[in-house]
Amino acid sequence: MMVDPTLAEMGKNLNEAMKILEDGRKASEPDADRRQFSRSSIPGPLQGDGQDVASILQLVQNLMHEDEEEDKPSHRMQNVGEQGHMALLGHSLAAYISVLDRERLRKLITRIASDTTLWLCRLFRYESGSAYYHEDDREGLLKVCRLVINTRYEDYSTEGYTVLNSRQPVIYQSATCRPGLGQHLCSQLGLPLSSLCTVPCNTMFGSQHQMDIAMLDKLIREDVETGKLPLLLIANAGTPGAGHTDKLGRLKELCEQYGMWLHIEGVNLATLALGEVSSPVTAATRSDSMTLTLGPWLGLPAVPAVTLYRHEDPALSLAAGLTSSQPVEKLRALPLWLSLQYLGHDGIVAKIRHAVELSQQLLEKLKNLASIKTSVEDELNSPVVVFRFSQETSAESSGGSVEGYFAGEREVLDTLNRWLCERLAQLVPASGVDIVELEDEGTCVRFTPLMTAAALGTQRCDVDLLVERLTELVPVLNCTLRLRLDFREEVYRHSALSYIEDLSWPGLGAVRYEPRIEELNDSKRQLEVEKINSELLVKLGDLDADLIISTGLEFGPEKDCIFIGMATEDLDVAELVDTIATLGRDIEENGRLLENMTEVVRKGIQEAELQLQKDNQDKLMEEGVLRQIPLVGSVLNWFSPFQSTVKGRTFNLAAGSLDSTEPTYSMKAQTGGLASPETPTSSAKRLPGQRLFRREGAGGSDSHSETSSVGQAEDLSKERVPQPTPPIPGEAVSVAPESSKTPQVPADPEPTQENGEVGTQEGEEEERQPEGQEAPVEETGR
Repeated sequence: MMVDPTLAEMGKNLNEAMKILEDGRKASEPDADRRQFSRSSIPGPLQGDGQDVASILQLVQNLMHEDEEEDKPSHRMQNVGEQGHMALLGHSLAAYISVLDRERLRKLITRIASDTTLWLCRLFRYESGSAYYHEDDREGLLKVCRLVINTRYEDYSTEGYTVLNSRQPVIYQSATCRPGLGQHLCSQLGLPLSSLCTVPCNTMFGSQHQMDIAMLDKLIREDVETGKLPLLLIANAGTPGAGHTDKLGRLKELCEQYGMWLHIEGVNLATLALGEVSSPVTAATRSDSMTLTLGPWLGLPAVPAVTLYRHEDPALSLAAGLTSSQPVEKLRALPLWLSLQYLGHDGIVAKIRHAVELSQQLLEKLKNLASIKTSVEDELNSPVVVFRFSQETSAESSGGSVEGYFAGEREVLDTLNRWLCERLAQLVPASGVDIVELEDEGTCVRFTPLMTAAALGTQRCDVDLLVERLTELVPVLNCTLRLRLDFREEVYRHSALSYIEDLSWPGLGAVRYEPRIEELNDSKRQLEVEKINSELLVKLGDLDADLIISTGLEFGPEKDCIFIGMATEDLDVAELVDTIATLGRDIEENGRLLENMTEVVRKGIQEAELQLQKDNQDKLMEEGVLRQIPLVGSVLNWFSPFQSTVKGRTFNLAAGSLDSTEPTYSMKAQTGGLASPETPTSSAKRLPGQRLFRREGAGGSDSHSETSSVGQAEDLSKERVPQPTPPIPGEAVSVAPESSKTPQVPADPEPTQENGEVGTQEGEEEERQPEGQEAPVEETGR
C-alpha cells in the first residue's frame, strides 16, 4: 500500500510527542535543573539555529509540570486513550489538509462533513438533520437564534435590527437552565434583557425541576397580547443540576401552536444512542435543534460540540452562520470523523451504556444507606444521580432530638454536604463527584458518569469504593450534627468562653476565649484576645487528639476563634471544652504573672538603687574624710584596719527584694531561698495508648477506666519527681569529732518529708550503694 510520506512522518511525530508528554518527569534528568530552566522569569532570546523537535517538546513538558510539587506524583485529569490520540491526530491532519489544492480540498471536506453528519443523525435518531460544529457549546444555540430571527423577520437581511421594533422577539428558557445562558444570547444578539423570559418550574404537581407548562402557556399568551413575538424555547433533556428532563412532547405541541422554535440540550440526549430509551427523552428527536457534547460523553479531547438542526432554506442557514463558504472551517469535523470511525457504533454505544450502568449501580446501593436522600427523576434510566446527607430524625443527643433543634439547620446541612462531597472527591478521585446547588434540596453531591467516566476511566470498583467511603463518613456526619448542640451548651457553661455561630464551618463549631480584662480599651483588648487565642490554638494543636482544630476557613467571617472539626461517637464534649477553658486560663494567668513580675522587678531595682546610695553615704561617714585620700587612706588602713558595719546586699529577681549577703559568706555557699514549685503532673494526663477527649467505654480498646488511669498517672508522677538522697550512716559518724554533738542515726527510721529530707529503711540504703563498693561500716570508739 502506498503511503503519503508526509502523513507517515506526521503520525510518527505525533506518536513520539505523546510519548514524551505522557511519560512525565524522567528519572535520569535532575529535577532542579529542569525546574530552573522552565521557571525562568524572563524568556531568553530565540536561538539563531533553532531547536530540534525533541527539545521543544521537552520544554512543553516542563511547562506542563512546573507547578507540581516534588513530593506529589503527576496526575492527568483526563485519560487519553487510543481514541483520544485519534482526535489529536485530527487537528494535525486538518492543518495538513488545508494546504491541498482547492478542488481536492473541497471534495475531501464534503466527504468528511457528510459522513459525520449522517453518522450522528443515525446514531441519535435525528432524521433529515444538518450539523454545525463549534468549539463553544453555546455557539450552536446562538447561530440557531440568528436563523430563527432571519426566518421570522423577512426584512431582517435588509433592514437589520430596526425590524425588531415592530414586534419584540422573546426567548423562553427554564429556570433550571445553565446560569448565564440567556444573558449570553441577548448580549450576542443585541437584544434587551426584556426579550428573555424565564419560566418557573412546577411548584404543585410533577417534578420540581421540570418546566411549568401551564405557566409557559400563560406567559406566551400575555406576550402575544402585548404585541411581542414568541421566538424560541430552550428546553432540557437533563437539567444541568439534577439531570431532570422536561415534558418535551407537550412542549413541542405548545411550540407548534405558537410557531416557536424548540431547542433541546442536556446530558440525557446521550441515551438516544441506546436501544432502550425512556419516552421523555425520545421526544427530543422531534425538536427543531439539539446540541450534543460528544467530547465528555466519549472521552475525546478537543473535539467540537455538534448542533443538529432541521431547516430547508440553505441561504438562511448561510446568513445565520450555520454553514460556511470557507472550506477550511468545515475541517472542524475531522477530529470527530476520525474518532467515530475508530470507536465504531458498538464502541460508542458501549461507552454510553457503561456510564448509565454506573449510575444505576450507585443508585441501587444508596437505597440501602441510612441518612442519604436521593433526588433522581427516572430511577430506571437516569444517567445522573444526585444525593445528599440528611439528618436522622430518630437520633437523639443529650440535648434532645436532632430534628429542628437549632436555628440555621438548612445552612448547617448544606455545609456538611459540601464537606462530604469534598471528602469523597479526595478519597475516590476516579468517581468524578462534584457539588451542585439545588433550589429546593440545597447543597447536594452529584455523580454524572456520562460527563466524567470516559475521561477519568471510572469502573464499577470505583463505585463500590465510593459507597464504602460514604458508609464510613455518614456516621461522622450524624455524630457531628448531634453533638453541635452539646458543644454549644458546654461552651455556655464557661464564663470565659464565648460560642461563635458560624454556619459555614463543617464541624462542631467555633469558640473564643475571652480574657477577664476590663480596664483595657477595645484595641488593646482585641490584641490580647488575639494573642491568647493564638497561643491556645498552638497548645491544642500539640495535643495528640483525633480532632481537627484550626483557625477556620481562609476567607471566613470570624477571626481569632478556635474551630473544632468533625466528631465521632465516643467524643467527650465536656472534657474537650474544659480543656480549652483550662488551657486558656493558664495562658492568661501566665501572662498576668509575667506582667506582675516585671512590675515587682522594676520596683525592686529602684529600691536597690536607693539602698546602695544610702550604704555609700553610711560607709563614707564611718570611714571619715582622711581614709578617702588615696595615700593617707592606705597608710591608715595598714596600721588601723577598719571594720565596716555596712552589710552586703543581693537582689532576688524571683522575689524582687534585697537580701543580705551574710548567709552566703558565712556558709560559703549561695542559698537559693525557696525554690519555685515544679509543675504538678496532672492525674488526667494521657497514658500510652489512651486517646484524648474520649468517653469511658465508648472507644473500645482505646478507652481506659477512670480508676486505672488516675492510679497509673500517680505512679508515673512519683517516678518522675527526683527524691533527695538521705545521708549514709557511716559518713554521719565519721564527722563526729568536728561537731559539737554527734548525730544519732535511728536503727529503723520512718519515712518523713520534713525539711526536704526523706528517711529510708536500712534495706533501701543498702540497695542505693554503687556497684562494686561495699556499704560503709559504722566504726565505734573513734
